[in-house]
Amino acid sequence: MPHISDAPSPGTSPETLASIVCPDRLETVFGALDFFDGMPLPDAVTRSYDTLDLLRGIEAFLNCVPGASMVAMRRGLRSIGVDSRTIGYTAPRCTSAPVVLTGNTETTYGMTFLALDEDGPTVIEAPGNSLCVVDDMWQRYVTDMGIAGPDKGEGGRYLFLPPGHEGDVPDGYFVVRPATYGSWVLLRALGGTESLLTARIYPLSAAADRPEQRFVNWAESDFNTVHANDFSFFEEIDTIVQAEPAESLDPERAGQLAALGIVRGKPFQPDDRMRSILDTAARIASGIVRTLAFKPRDPDFFHYPDRSWKTPFPTRSYEFLSAEGARLLDSRAVFYYFATASSPAMVTAPVGTGSQYAYTAEDSTGEWLDGGRHYTLTLPSGIPVKNFWAVNAYDPQTRSLLRTDHPYPSVNSQSEGVRAEGNGDTAIHFGPTAPEGQEANWVQTVPGKGFFVMLRLYGPLDGWFDKSWRPGEIEPA
Repeated sequence: MPHISDAPSPGTSPETLASIVCPDRLETVFGALDFFDGMPLPDAVTRSYDTLDLLRGIEAFLNCVPGASMVAMRRGLRSIGVDSRTIGYTAPRCTSAPVVLTGNTETTYGMTFLALDEDGPTVIEAPGNSLCVVDDMWQRYVTDMGIAGPDKGEGGRYLFLPPGHEGDVPDGYFVVRPATYGSWVLLRALGGTESLLTARIYPLSAAADRPEQRFVNWAESDFNTVHANDFSFFEEIDTIVQAEPAESLDPERAGQLAALGIVRGKPFQPDDRMRSILDTAARIASGIVRTLAFKPRDPDFFHYPDRSWKTPFPTRSYEFLSAEGARLLDSRAVFYYFATASSPAMVTAPVGTGSQYAYTAEDSTGEWLDGGRHYTLTLPSGIPVKNFWAVNAYDPQTRSLLRTDHPYPSVNSQSEGVRAEGNGDTAIHFGPTAPEGQEANWVQTVPGKGFFVMLRLYGPLDGWFDKSWRPGEIEPA
């Protein structure tokens, strides 16, 4: 027989009641919300929804930057004639003319976007001795090619299949199945232009009679590939939502966007109220992510606990996951606001392969770097790289290479004339004018404008990972 009894009645204290009820007036940072016995009055209804839409717009911006960046990159490349069967490249190196997120002046870039919905299964022949990566339209990692890929730097043929492809798959390819029809292809050929020009991209249907490969050199072209920081950011996101399979986006972000009116198969037509709120949300979010990047509160952003050098991969996870499996939202937002192309090779590749990065916008006193002042950065002897190192200067507004009288705002181990001090250290100078006799070790800056610096190590060695080698702080003159 079941045992049945009446529950005790301990009572509900005034303190408990106060914790579960709503007062007649709530004072908030968004203004007062007035209620009648817990039910919102008309002004509270309006303000509540305005607040909710603003907060969702801010969160959607921070979470969807990777996708907007891909839309802007593809749009920019198309503006100079780079389509899915054309490779845009930089010969000999990228200059500061293009507006490209933290591009570098050292490697020869190649870029294009797959269009698997138009071209069907597509073949990429990757150049040897390269560091290449493919990300989908939400900028999620798809595959490496080259040194960090399955061809191990020997060059190889990669076959990209459209989402849901069920046809026969021929032998002789590294087979890749992206979640989106569009994918960004980044080719970095360590052998320079001659090596990059061996790359090929073509539909599988044309494999028996490959068309002549088209290339467009954009090294000195002035065009924009950076996403918007106003209402049009959400129009960029709508572009992906409408074009790509619904299942290619996780339900959480899809829900955030749906709450804003961005839904696959439906026109995105916000009214004037929502349009104004989303414009404000984008502007606030862009300010927040800049704070996250330049003044992070998470100590794991700092590569060294006692220096200003930062890393966008606090846990060395290209998926921005904590040890417990939680998504590090701040880390993801910072990385994709300032950079592109995430892959395991950038964070977890074996010693001597891939690449590593650190950045700072502060001098040794904690002040922002000022283009009207002079600074010196010392890289101690024994810089831990197998391939080469580079130091680049960037515009904090566009997050692109700093535009000065010199098209290459960098000093690197491949630069002509760069020399070390007698003790083996390398001093790099920043300022509007070069110190006498140090022109080769100097990066020009712009008076009245800030800048930030990124250190790149290609083929990083143990000294970087165990932190036994440390770059100096940027010292004001």
